[in-house]
Amino acid sequence: MPALQIPYIRDFAPHLLSVLRIFAAGSFFTHGTMKLFGWPAPFEYPLSPMLYIAGVLEVIGGLLLVIGLFARPVAFLLSGLMAVAYFIAHSSDSFFPVLNHGEAAMLYCFLFLYISAAGPGAWSLDALQERKSEAPQTA
Repeated sequence: MPALQIPYIRDFAPHLLSVLRIFAAGSFFTHGTMKLFGWPAPFEYPLSPMLYIAGVLEVIGGLLLVIGLFARPVAFLLSGLMAVAYFIAHSSDSFFPVLNHGEAAMLYCFLFLYISAAGPGAWSLDALQERKSEAPQTA
């Protein structure tokens, strides 16, 4: 039996991937701004050197992912950051992410890993550069 499919939804997959990347990266960016700038709310823990580095990566990486520039390597780096965050800050409290408050780190980890494999989608600076490099050169 064939899988249930919504007609023409596949045509929007590159665009929906871009929407997913933009919204996830925008939310991720605010985790960094909380750590570094106390916005949109103050960060509730003291800022250790490791948290400071995480905040810098969240701000810079979040911005790069929002615009879709160097999306694959940035997403891969941020996926690793979230894996480390999960195992250092959350996994020792419980096996279950819902109990150890690590759901966001786990979801960001796998979302960014997916973006590193799938690419940034149609609406990104990376896609724009690719389209320009593939365009026929006229003299």
